[in-house]
Amino acid sequence: MTPPLILEPTQPADACVIWLHGLGASRTDFEPVARMLQQRLPTVRFVLPQAPTRPVSINGGYRMPSWYDILAMSPERAIDRPQLEASAHQVLNLLDEQQAQGIAPKRLLLAGFSQGGAVVLHTAYIEADRPIGGVLALSTYAPTFDDSVALSDGQRAIPLLSLHGAHDNVVLRPMGRSAFDKLEAAGVEAQWREYPMDHEVVMEEIDDIGDWLAARLA
Repeated sequence: MTPPLILEPTQPADACVIWLHGLGASRTDFEPVARMLQQRLPTVRFVLPQAPTRPVSINGGYRMPSWYDILAMSPERAIDRPQLEASAHQVLNLLDEQQAQGIAPKRLLLAGFSQGGAVVLHTAYIEADRPIGGVLALSTYAPTFDDSVALSDGQRAIPLLSLHGAHDNVVLRPMGRSAFDKLEAAGVEAQWREYPMDHEVVMEEIDDIGDWLAARLA
């Protein structure tokens, strides 16, 4: 297993963001974004894990970095749930490692783009029942959420920032909005940001992420 890329801040770390890349990408995908954010947040460590390389059914079985197999594209996604759950437990282990290094639970945050976002939503709001500082869900969806999401008090206390492109043709806007709406209805402190973009990340979005992280970690 490829170890995560760890970006240490310029000052002693007192917070950490674990950030998962999307399908077919790598642990370096969000390194430039993380380094930009560290210029504003000089005590935040970023941990960028690498998905295993495995066959992806919707891509004809071609092997690529993937947090879980996608079996079909409809109705929203048919997925290999045990693989997603295994990836979620990998994230939980990273949270444990950061806490063992002295980062307080409320200063540990999860972020994920596209498929990586699906994993962090599952980790925070289904698998975990522990205090963490928040979740950043970028251009993503929640294939493991039922029509209504039953949360514990601890899960309900995890704030969410959902960010999505109005013109996203990979993870359609309604898929992202559905995940957001379910968590908001369950009582999560949830915010939605939408941008005139496709399946990508833009500078305005990075600025909004920086504002949100700064507020959470103040």
